[in-house]
Amino acid sequence: MSLNDNSSACVSVCAGIMDVDLEGIIHCIKEGDESGVQTRLQEFNKEYAQCFFFDAEERHRRKQRKLEEFRKNKVREFNDSDSDCDEYDQEDRGLLLRQNLTVVLVRFIRTAVKCHLLRVSLRTLRILSRDKKVLAPLVTDNGLLTLAKLAGLTTTGVSDEASDPDSDFYDNIIASLAEAKVLHCRTDEDEGDAEAEADDQNQECSAFDEDTVSDISMANSGDVDSISWFGSHRTSINEMHRGSMHHKVLEQGRKDRRESKVELVGEEEDGESGEEALRKEAMKVLCNVVYNSTWAQERVSALRLLCGLTECLSSSVSSSSPSSVQFYELRLMFLITALRPELSTQLQREGGVSILTAALESCLEVRWKDQYECVLDPAANPISLEASQRLLEILKILFNITHSSHRQEPNEEDATLYRHLVAILRLCLMRKCTLSDDTDELQGHTVNLLSALPLQCLDVLLMVPPQPDSEQSLGVNMDCVHALLTFMERRLEAGDKIKEKLTPILNLLTETCRAHRETRHYIRTHILPPLTDVSHRPEEGSTMKSRLIRLMTHLDTDVKHCAADLIFVLCKENVRRFVKYTGYGNAAGLLATRGLLGGQGCRISNSDGKYSSDSDSDTEEYRQVRDRINPVTGRMEVEQSDPMEGMTEEEKEEEAKRLIMLFNKLSSGKIIQPMAVDSEGKLVPLSGLRDNSLTGVGRSESEEDGEAEDGEKN
Repeated sequence: MSLNDNSSACVSVCAGIMDVDLEGIIHCIKEGDESGVQTRLQEFNKEYAQCFFFDAEERHRRKQRKLEEFRKNKVREFNDSDSDCDEYDQEDRGLLLRQNLTVVLVRFIRTAVKCHLLRVSLRTLRILSRDKKVLAPLVTDNGLLTLAKLAGLTTTGVSDEASDPDSDFYDNIIASLAEAKVLHCRTDEDEGDAEAEADDQNQECSAFDEDTVSDISMANSGDVDSISWFGSHRTSINEMHRGSMHHKVLEQGRKDRRESKVELVGEEEDGESGEEALRKEAMKVLCNVVYNSTWAQERVSALRLLCGLTECLSSSVSSSSPSSVQFYELRLMFLITALRPELSTQLQREGGVSILTAALESCLEVRWKDQYECVLDPAANPISLEASQRLLEILKILFNITHSSHRQEPNEEDATLYRHLVAILRLCLMRKCTLSDDTDELQGHTVNLLSALPLQCLDVLLMVPPQPDSEQSLGVNMDCVHALLTFMERRLEAGDKIKEKLTPILNLLTETCRAHRETRHYIRTHILPPLTDVSHRPEEGSTMKSRLIRLMTHLDTDVKHCAADLIFVLCKENVRRFVKYTGYGNAAGLLATRGLLGGQGCRISNSDGKYSSDSDSDTEEYRQVRDRINPVTGRMEVEQSDPMEGMTEEEKEEEAKRLIMLFNKLSSGKIIQPMAVDSEGKLVPLSGLRDNSLTGVGRSESEEDGEAEDGEKN
């Protein structure tokens, strides 16, 4: 069942969860009926494989939005219907069942369970772990270590408190569910009574007695969950997380994008061993828990699970054929390094770049031609779906652990490591994936990583000798630069999520153009060709130049600065040339930021660019109309008649006085602020306007006339 199909999907989840025979599952576990447990859990997994449990607050907001829409359209007036009440009642009961089911299964997987039954239990926990309100037993040290051990991340033992059957534990769960049903019936009879709501909360707390609490609490008394459970009033799982900021909530109706695309094909993989499938299921649960709970992220750091994860990844990379678990190892590592910055630093210190570079090399099946040159076979098959998914995760992790290296001066060892990585990244830019969307995503993450690496290590991109069919500039191979330019053009045409998707490639091209003359010459040829047609504004049209110039006046400051910087560098940071190609109106933002509004022809003094002294030669077409080009708009304007034609000198003087008076009024009312450019090229408030004006701001025309008469008499 897909939650995107209709708006009633959430209700069906809440109502459908009531059909789960939780008591039957508990009885089967208690009696050791493995077949019964497996059958019931498989039914649950099949029914809710693609369902997600949503936050009640989100549903309430959705309901309010619908209500306001109905009122606005005068469709109906609001009344709390029985169906609305039933929806919330069903969710309360469904939440209680999910909480109890999670507690039971976490205890169950710590017992000596057979592989096939353990796998189906983990799959159920994976579905339940999408709901932040049932995470309490999964984020304890025992819960995390149990999952980590099943995932192969650690061999650390957990407490053996559940090694023997505990009939009291299961009996208490069953008794609490029965009492909750009785309470629900009473609540229906006394609906609207304030005491009924309080009783309902207390009864929900009674669902977890002391024996249950001892099972799901953490081993050491200093942990936060142990404190939460302490006291005569035993807080329920729901209450414990309701007031907590530890968890994130999946968006309503949104597919779990953390799932591998490969997983959408089916749950059973051919040739997958039982141990491998078990590890994969445990890894999926860990991914959900770490993503949804900041407390789990902290405990993962404290329990040093990253070390075990690194060892597992190193082993899988060195094997001849990677297992299907590797994707989830990479996904968990990405989540940990993205959500815990100290773990990102730790991974970098412990050789994470080398390990992940080797994983990248394995996915691409790299063959080396030279120290920093990979063999690029044009006839090679596209990158497979499975390999492309692993590649994306590796690139994201590498970005997490190297993003602070951009402005640092690497030592010789690090520089060699980064150049080795850049040589492989060049292959990522040039290779194609099975799906075009994956190709675009692969190039996007490659660009992000390249922008995070030290700039001096990117010269590897240009070190490949040119071939007869290669793109070239001044004798240098530009195939990689051409791929970057094509990628930027696609992003410009798409116009989707401009800041997120476009600023990295703009920054990368700007930095490389500033550092490499050949790159700048090649990109300028494609973006800023010599001017021939100046009948249109520079921002008009569908060329890369027009699109970039339009971005120079974008509402987002980062976007417009990135676009302007690239054009400015392509103009060798020459103000006159920059205005020539973009028009003064479009260029004003960057010039004001850099203090260049004075229009100096020289380059900015603190620029790091190494530019040649070659001049910008004008085309014959441009020279013929150069005097008719409006420097503000950047285009050749149609000649217009003189607006003062036919006016006498007295009329011209009166018009000038009227304009000055209007400017003074606007200035005194702070509607406009007259500005001027100082000697440094920066905008400053214009002083002396009132003193030099022919008419005062506060004067009336009658006063002016009177003064004029007095002057004549004198």
